[in-house]
Amino acid sequence: MHRIFRTLLVFLLLAAAGSAADTPLAAKWRKEAEAGNADAQYALGLMYDKGEGVPKDSAEAVKWYRLAAVQGNANAQFNLGNNYFDGGEGVLKDNAEAVKWYRRAAEQGNALAQKSLSYIYYKGVGVPQDNAEAVKWLRKAAEQGNAPAQFNLGSMYERGTGVPKDDEEAVKWWRKAAEQGNADAQLNLGTTYWMGTGVPKDLVQAHAWINISAAKGSELAQKKMLNLEKQMTDAQKAESMKLARALFSKLRLSDGGVSGR
Repeated sequence: MHRIFRTLLVFLLLAAAGSAADTPLAAKWRKEAEAGNADAQYALGLMYDKGEGVPKDSAEAVKWYRLAAVQGNANAQFNLGNNYFDGGEGVLKDNAEAVKWYRRAAEQGNALAQKSLSYIYYKGVGVPQDNAEAVKWLRKAAEQGNAPAQFNLGSMYERGTGVPKDDEEAVKWWRKAAEQGNADAQLNLGTTYWMGTGVPKDLVQAHAWINISAAKGSELAQKKMLNLEKQMTDAQKAESMKLARALFSKLRLSDGGVSGR
């Protein structure tokens, strides 16, 4: 009995020490999370995930994400889905669980979850491969302004994957993503102007967009720009540089995100 009491006492002391080490913000979220507040549970999970205000602890992050996710917090559902998709210290990889939580978040309108669910269907991970279903969720994310989803939707139209092939629709979505700063979309948009695919051929527009993508470090864009310049006059190059500067001033500061999952 004494041994049990001492063990319990040590546990309580360690727990108290851990709480005392919280930053004021972490302590605030912990108090509200322990009272059942789903937003606070998500916030505390995020702090454990990133190691901000508390020691980094994937298992603790998953614990709090799950509590918030069960209560319907879409951000927590998305992050819990990520943990199951990737596997690691917090949980074992489980595609079925990843799909479940992505779907719950996606059905609440979470654009990141919609994009991830699209990827799941496109690859057939944990679900039967289904391009039409992939496009359905990708479109939902794209229509909310998610730039990587817009880029991917444009690529689906370019290839005719899950939708009828449509070069003009491809250009439409690439432009939306490009104007948000997505380097992949900027490169593709520039290439369409170069080739005259879905838009009238325009070397000035082509060079401007490829130049912007190249400036972000795309080696492919840099190579394409050099090849394109061989077909341009000095006047066209000068006009393109002027256009590129004007476009830069309008583009969002964000890089538009990554175009993968």
